[in-house]
Amino acid sequence: MPETQNIEYKSVWKDDYLKWLCGFANANGGVLYVGKNDCGEIVGIEDTKKLLEELPNKIRTTMGIVADISLITENEKDCIVIEIQPYPSPISYHGKYYLRSGATNQELTGNALDEFMLRKQGKTWDSVPVPFVKIEDLDKESFNLFREKAVASKRLSDEDLAMDDQIVLKNLMLTENEYLRRSAILLFHKNPEQFVFGSYVKIGFFEGPEILYQDEIHGSLISMVDRIIETIRLKYLKGWISYVGISRIETYTVPLPAIREAVLNAIVHKDYSSGVPIQIRIYEDKIQISNTGHLPAELTAETMLQSNTSRPHNPLIANTFFRCGFIESWGRGIDKMNKACIAEGLQSPVYQTISDSVILTFEGHKPEEFIDKETGTQKYWKNIGGEKTENDTVKTENDTVKLENDTVKLENDTVKLENDTVKDIFERVNIKNERVKNELMQIYSFIEKNPLVKVIAIEKFNKRGIATVKRYLKILKDNNLIEYIGSDKIGGYKIVVN
Repeated sequence: MPETQNIEYKSVWKDDYLKWLCGFANANGGVLYVGKNDCGEIVGIEDTKKLLEELPNKIRTTMGIVADISLITENEKDCIVIEIQPYPSPISYHGKYYLRSGATNQELTGNALDEFMLRKQGKTWDSVPVPFVKIEDLDKESFNLFREKAVASKRLSDEDLAMDDQIVLKNLMLTENEYLRRSAILLFHKNPEQFVFGSYVKIGFFEGPEILYQDEIHGSLISMVDRIIETIRLKYLKGWISYVGISRIETYTVPLPAIREAVLNAIVHKDYSSGVPIQIRIYEDKIQISNTGHLPAELTAETMLQSNTSRPHNPLIANTFFRCGFIESWGRGIDKMNKACIAEGLQSPVYQTISDSVILTFEGHKPEEFIDKETGTQKYWKNIGGEKTENDTVKTENDTVKLENDTVKLENDTVKLENDTVKDIFERVNIKNERVKNELMQIYSFIEKNPLVKVIAIEKFNKRGIATVKRYLKILKDNNLIEYIGSDKIGGYKIVVN
């Protein structure tokens, strides 16, 4: 068995190894084998009897903890087993604090030590109260945005949010007595950097080691999320523009849902005491997102990609993000990133831990993937969110569709219903709202003319937002009028022929 979070091998005993026992006590406990090599093979030790007598006293007098010590013998070779249980209170060795992380033992200093002490007291960095900041100092627009998203996500009701800002903060546990907590400042203050230095996001486009252009996103965390994603989409992402019928389809270097999950993870798990902003490095064919902080003690960069329980570094920020629908509370963010990448034929993202930072890397589509095999031209655009296609007009058999600033416009914004056939079909659909029924007919006709059309194209046509479009599609599917054919990557909607 290799060395792990809970297992350490030493071929001989040195008193310096008491630091490892301290690290086990401050983490999740562990076992130190004295008399095994790095491969876990027993090599034997001398003075076994003396060590069995001395070690319990050394451990107790230097750290005030009790260890379970036993002896095992194999092929006439002795090995001492020292088992340490996790302790709820901080344990020090000669006035210093150590923590087992992965297969390493780390001395805690500075911000890491402060964070450790807080957690041992049942607190987190984002729960610490901040004096001299009042509710009146917070950003009203950020509260309004929170209310709007919380109701839209159905995590809170209209009645829940009818209360004033002070009660909202209290219900979100963002206050302590008369003080606002650090999380409240980060989430709702218009300029949280007055109190938490480095609480913003840097985005840059790189060509090798050189940065070509960059942006900084500042403000409350509630207001930053959508602005970060839109800035990346409109200014930084490259992608392939293709068409299904009259519908423009955009395939980005890395799928937007995966980028969004990664940005949310970075915001929720960042160590804000570091003073270092979240950094997003965008290359032609990959994206790296880094934030200061450490993985939970029981996780490694490899096990992060497996199914894990949600353990946010800033639980109060995470709870507020959950209430407004930004994130799930079940640790599904990484799984969602994986599935979004795999659905587009990409590899799962890769986690790395370097010094005091966690780096997530997406290997995206390559430029050579976006070559039109028939014409040999490279249909690969920079910043497709803000550019037009090479042809401003796309013609179909019955209509002309103009593409202006990524918006699909049809003549008179309607689809003609030929021979009243569609109206006859919808007579059997039990919908009293005439506006909704009319929009359903428009979508049905749009799908009829564009078989295997994707949701994104229907959204551009309908202009009601993705949530409304998905609701309309569900109504049409429930009434056996349309069906989805194919995989998530290349499939689409078509009408059901009765």
